[in-house]
Amino acid sequence: MMGDRSNDPVDHARTTRKHAGQNMKNTAAMPALIGIGLAVVAFFICLFCFAVGQVSGGVVAAAIAACLAVAGFGWLGRERRRVRQVEARYVAEHPDAEPQTPTS
Repeated sequence: MMGDRSNDPVDHARTTRKHAGQNMKNTAAMPALIGIGLAVVAFFICLFCFAVGQVSGGVVAAAIAACLAVAGFGWLGRERRRVRQVEARYVAEHPDAEPQTPTS
């Protein structure tokens, strides 16, 4: 079952790598990935502005890039903690389930 699996993003049944493809199934992390992508774009705009001598534009782009990166990685970290809590709750409710240590 594909689609929005944000309530339980861990694949318990179909694979031994329960976190594989997690960001494709768990759409709750998508804003973080978009924010990080926009931070990269803003960083390149910052570099371009500095290269052509537009210091004020470069500083603004750098500030935007920093804010987007901090927000994106913060969101991603919060979502990762939430997924670990969901997995711990699942393992507690299903004693026969084998917990998997995260690789990411």
